[in-house]
Amino acid sequence: MARVVKKAVYGTLPSHSRVQLLQREPITRNSQQNSITLEREDSQSETSSSSGNSSVECSPRRRDEFLRYEDSDEEETYTTSSKISHSFVDLVSQRSLGHGHPASVNLEYGTRHLLTNGNLREHPTHLGEMNKIFCSQWLNGHQIVFGSKCNKLSVYDLNKKELFSIPLLTSLQNRQPESQCGIHALAINPSQSILATGAENTNDIAFYSLPTFDPLAIGEGAHSDWMFDLKWLDDCFLVSGSRDTTMALWKLEEAYHPKVINFKALAVKRCKTAEKVRALAFNKRDIEIAALSLNGYIHVWKADTFKQMGTQKLHHGTENVCLGYHDERNLYAVGSRSHTTVLDARSLQPIQNKNIASPYPTCGIRSVSFRGDILTIGTGTGSILFYDLRSSKYMLFKDTTKEIVFKTSTGWVVRIDVWQRMILRKPWHVIRQPFTPIATIRVGPGFSQLVDH
Repeated sequence: MARVVKKAVYGTLPSHSRVQLLQREPITRNSQQNSITLEREDSQSETSSSSGNSSVECSPRRRDEFLRYEDSDEEETYTTSSKISHSFVDLVSQRSLGHGHPASVNLEYGTRHLLTNGNLREHPTHLGEMNKIFCSQWLNGHQIVFGSKCNKLSVYDLNKKELFSIPLLTSLQNRQPESQCGIHALAINPSQSILATGAENTNDIAFYSLPTFDPLAIGEGAHSDWMFDLKWLDDCFLVSGSRDTTMALWKLEEAYHPKVINFKALAVKRCKTAEKVRALAFNKRDIEIAALSLNGYIHVWKADTFKQMGTQKLHHGTENVCLGYHDERNLYAVGSRSHTTVLDARSLQPIQNKNIASPYPTCGIRSVSFRGDILTIGTGTGSILFYDLRSSKYMLFKDTTKEIVFKTSTGWVVRIDVWQRMILRKPWHVIRQPFTPIATIRVGPGFSQLVDH
């Protein structure tokens, strides 16, 4: 840090030197460039003196009010830089030495560094004869829970390379839909203590205790068709959306019970103007629930009263299957067949220059999520794209014009021939063909997720 030695050429000494000054004889100091004269003065009259190249008149009334400095040839200076370092090494070293101002690290800084420098690599995981992965969640830094189209709930440990199957729960009513279609949703409450997901019957909800996966309860009787999405409002209240166009509000009264309890929803209401409630999002700022329907509408519900407040038609209304919410900027992201649209949560109108066209316009957008100013987009081809909201364009690799795209490798797929399975009762068979299996981007909770199709 620079240090500069200054000389006073006009004014008085600081107030703490006044007592010592009055007890001494008048002091006169002259130099070749400037001179300063300090004299003891009578309280009843003001005196002035002038000598050498410059003189100072000191008044007792203004003795401690102002000091003026000017540079001299005897100054000792050190060169310093006004630039702020963005190095983590500098940040840690300055903090350990107690220097510098308080600083914090932007959460997306590490994400941008990993993406733009190409540090992420795919780690394919072979899960045997398992159908498509519909949903997934990080449990911690090394465990992932996911649900498949063949109605299996599993946990994979990245460190041990082990796969664990979780038994599904069956309701007492046993009201099955016309056809089963696997587990479409997983939701973990804010305190990370309870997991809600699909049960044995895909229109029921199973609740498990974390991290042990002990069964807690089964929510039943609300939906007559597949349950597509789940969203926690807090640690007790949960909202579900179904293929039968209904939405249900649940309350888990007692988190820990010696036996598995069966309970019903607090309220079940039909979503007006909707056709198959496909995705949900909870707006904490406005205490609202956003519901996306497959016919191209977004619906807003008041969370505290569970009443539908309004509906907005979307410009791109084909294959709307995913919905994301940015809590800091109060934005929604909606995926369709060929576009990702960013909406203002207050008016449900598209943000200017945020109607994002997909490089794969016929494959559909299957997942959207926010991390700071980065919008992550998953496509039906097994590709993951990253869109920068600040620059309004897809992110590029560092010092290149190449867009950052993660593409999954090929793997095993279970081919379901509906005609053979439903009519001739033939079993499924496994073939080898180009397909997108599960691929994990091993970074950590809150950033990476399983690629689901």
